[in-house]
Amino acid sequence: MQLRGKITIITGAASGMGRAMALGYAAEGAHVVVADLDERGGAGVVEEIESSGGSAQAERLDVADPADSRDLVSRVVEEHGRLDGLVNNAGVGLIKPVWETTQQEWERIFSINVTGLFFCSQAALEPMRRQGRGKIVNLASIAGRRGEALVAAYCASKAAVISITQSVALAAAPHGVQVNAMAPGVVDTPYWKDVDRQFGELLGKEPGQHFADVSESIPLGRAEQPADVVPLAVFLAGEGSDYITGQTYNVDGGLVTS
Repeated sequence: MQLRGKITIITGAASGMGRAMALGYAAEGAHVVVADLDERGGAGVVEEIESSGGSAQAERLDVADPADSRDLVSRVVEEHGRLDGLVNNAGVGLIKPVWETTQQEWERIFSINVTGLFFCSQAALEPMRRQGRGKIVNLASIAGRRGEALVAAYCASKAAVISITQSVALAAAPHGVQVNAMAPGVVDTPYWKDVDRQFGELLGKEPGQHFADVSESIPLGRAEQPADVVPLAVFLAGEGSDYITGQTYNVDGGLVTS
């Protein structure tokens, strides 16, 4: 097992890619802290993990509140004595024309995708720096690699994630902590179902049509499943990535090649 005994927090772990990574980390021997605003969903993921013989606990977390992240990290370290990993997966999106995007909408995207990610990382770095080791994995997106006319706020937020990953990696390197990111593409998750709905309303498409249209453009010939991010997420949390930091890896079926 690549993550045997590792104590890892995964944010936004009640569904989608977060759930898949929680299950994958637990299968590799980690104790997973399933952190999410959706307490019922988080408890369900813990039940799945424990029913398969894994170890996990559910914790409520609002990443938009930095104090919440600090409190969670403190509780985890107090209970387990250390923190080995953090996966910053929690995020939200917005499909809207540039000229209709409100300041409130823009700030909500950044409060979760950027500010939340940064301060959750900051909180995790306190015990990791004391330990002299740790792994942080951020969820960026191929949307952070390029602009899109109807996704300006989300694209900007995920570009910020890539930049934060580089900066935090450089700051954390002298302390033995590695920080990397993954950039998924079109993933069959509840989030993308909502994206499909929003695009459909804006472009006059039937439900599911936009998702199908975008999926057809994927070079590997199919939409991404949440489980597709798990092998890389496990690698970046394990010893095999000890000499890798500050990188963002596309996991998108070939949609973006730079």
